[in-house]
Amino acid sequence: MPETPAAAGPNAPFHHAGTNGAAVLVLHGFTAGPAGLLPWARAFADAGYTVSLPLLPGHGTRWQDLAATKYTSFIDAVQQEYAALAATHGRVFVAGLSMGGALALHLASTHAVAGLALVNPGLTLASPLAPFTGVLRHLAPTVAAIANDIAKPGGDEHAYDRTPVAGVHELRKLFKDTIRRLPQVTAPVLVFRSDTDHVVPESSLEVLRAGLDDGVHLEVNRLTRSHHVATLDYEAEAIFSRSIEFFQEVGGSRP
Repeated sequence: MPETPAAAGPNAPFHHAGTNGAAVLVLHGFTAGPAGLLPWARAFADAGYTVSLPLLPGHGTRWQDLAATKYTSFIDAVQQEYAALAATHGRVFVAGLSMGGALALHLASTHAVAGLALVNPGLTLASPLAPFTGVLRHLAPTVAAIANDIAKPGGDEHAYDRTPVAGVHELRKLFKDTIRRLPQVTAPVLVFRSDTDHVVPESSLEVLRAGLDDGVHLEVNRLTRSHHVATLDYEAEAIFSRSIEFFQEVGGSRP
């Protein structure tokens, strides 16, 4: 799996063939793409892992494409990426940001994921209008962008400049489906949660805690200086190093 050339663009998929026998599937957030997670993916690659950071359906083009994408298309794409890695690697870990965190949990509810590293995983929405997206999508096709919630100056996750309401409606379906499946997750979970997050509310972490079985290992690290896209923020290096350590720790006991 050769590394994707940088000339392919900021949201090109990233693939790297590793040497340690394990793989990491890295999943980006809603309206964004690989750009926001590329430093994290490269850190895994530098640690010897085979890495796949795909561009999910409806992303990396225009918001209209995301508006026409069903949440099941995300799930199908993630399962295909996992299957490709699992076919050649004994252990496959999954890392995700925001919606990517929900997709990682959903995958772990049905597949033998070796471990999860999640940054501000989304399971709930903050807007009081969220329950009405089924109707609102016909009245207002888009709302303001949710991109670049980053405390550190200069960061750019290259997300859409508008958020499609129809896409948010599908995102709600994904969250609901994932919450229902949380009791089926058995993989150890590492979470990084920003004290200041203008995209994903604290209730997402509360729902995650309540939904996981008591026997599942859950480690939560608070981020005091970073906002939602913490992989491009002040504490990014700490996220990268602890994620790698965590996968090494849990990987040794999970064949």
